[in-house]
Amino acid sequence: MPVYKDEKKKSGKGIWYVYVRYQDWQGRNCQKTKRGFETKREALEWERQFMLKAKANINMSFKSFYELYKEDIKPKLKEQTWEMKENVIQTKILPFFGRLKISEITARDVVKWQNTVRKMKTDSGKPYADSYLKTIHNQLSAIFNHAVTYYDLPSNPARKAGAMGSDKNVKKEIWQEDEYRQVAEELMDDPLYYYAFEVLFWTGAREGEVLALTPEDFDLDNCTMRINKSYHRSKGRDIVTTPKTIKSNRTIRISRFLADEMRDCFKMFYDLKPTDRIFQGITKSTLTSKKNKACQKAGVKQIKIHEMRHSHASMLTNMGFPDNAVAERMGHETIQMTQHYSHAYPQRQDEMAMKLEDVRKEREDDC
Repeated sequence: MPVYKDEKKKSGKGIWYVYVRYQDWQGRNCQKTKRGFETKREALEWERQFMLKAKANINMSFKSFYELYKEDIKPKLKEQTWEMKENVIQTKILPFFGRLKISEITARDVVKWQNTVRKMKTDSGKPYADSYLKTIHNQLSAIFNHAVTYYDLPSNPARKAGAMGSDKNVKKEIWQEDEYRQVAEELMDDPLYYYAFEVLFWTGAREGEVLALTPEDFDLDNCTMRINKSYHRSKGRDIVTTPKTIKSNRTIRISRFLADEMRDCFKMFYDLKPTDRIFQGITKSTLTSKKNKACQKAGVKQIKIHEMRHSHASMLTNMGFPDNAVAERMGHETIQMTQHYSHAYPQRQDEMAMKLEDVRKEREDDC
């Protein structure tokens, strides 16, 4: 029994510790010491879970398996992506399943969990959106899938329980050009934000892609803009990574007026190096705050920053450009992603109805 009492500590917290020897997955002999347990029972439980993990035994607790999942998955993901996954796991999944043995969790347990999550509210007191419910469920299912694929769990109870939420029929709000122009006018008092929003609306780039742009990404004479990185801020740090997907690496044409605006933007800086981020000091949260205030002043409906990207794609589709051309410009992985935007301009339906009416009248006149 490798659980010991620390004789140097006569009283107080953390007087128990664990010392274990084990073999890792490569058959190497290893040892592990863990201190700071208040009771012998806590130390023994930690030892038991540790040995189950060391042997990759699915009788371990869900929380212990999550630690294995984290070791396996985190190195493959970008920091921002993992932070989003971990937040869902820590706040929506572990509180319910953490102490249960992963091998004993049933579809019925998952159904009970789903019903609990559906009752949860946002900070503003609203129920979670269907798309977010689907994200939460997919994360739970991903953990069980990992256990099935790599640790011989017989089946995925989350799959048996059925999906929660949906991303279908989620209304995508957009701005049409006149709406954006009204918002842009309210942004002119803060030029750096104005130029950032101009790039967002007229290129359809993701906000992280725009915030990562540097002067060397622009060829203003030939009116091109290169997208090969993405920016986000996490825990007080500025982080620049590769873009979201392989196809997100792209060079697009920009309009002459936008090239001229970026020339004016560069003139604002005293010493802007080719590799410096243009929109330093701007983050995704400050973009949202600035946008919200501008919308309020302009009397224009609020949309999310990412929906400016939807607005650009919808505008191009409405102009008659083929889906594959729009997909290439947007950096979409599939044309199907682009086709989500084809419905967004309601006047197109009016035009269709009028054209059909004209065809009918022509036939009646011929008769």
